[in-house]
Amino acid sequence: MQSNEIRMKGRFLVPGRAAAKALVTSLPLSFLGGVDPTTGKVVEKNHDLEGKRLRRKILVFPMGKGSTVGSYTIYSMAKNGVAPAAIINRETEPIIAAGCVLAGIPLVDRLEADPIKAIANGDYVIVDSASGTVTVRKR
Repeated sequence: MQSNEIRMKGRFLVPGRAAAKALVTSLPLSFLGGVDPTTGKVVEKNHDLEGKRLRRKILVFPMGKGSTVGSYTIYSMAKNGVAPAAIINRETEPIIAAGCVLAGIPLVDRLEADPIKAIANGDYVIVDSASGTVTVRKR
């Protein structure tokens, strides 16, 4: 392990492996109405990720919010090729879990450290359910 690397265990709700740059917010995110399923762009007004694209990012946020149709939005994003590579939550709720299951997006929560504090925008993150770890390479 490199000195600028952090490795944490977590609860893998949807297995898989993904590696990409992190996109981090401390705000909950609503996929229904908050994310455009055709572009993968955050459109929720006044959200700190407004205007950012989720495609091929490790999306780190505390939890989802909003309608259960948000699960279908996550699925639609995957079908359109604009979904995040993986999602990390502090605590996952059913909307995000169902969407990630449908879309086949690796999903992990309950990391040993608060992911919002341990991971910064632009850090390179590896989510790997086989090893049960999330590895963060600080930028």
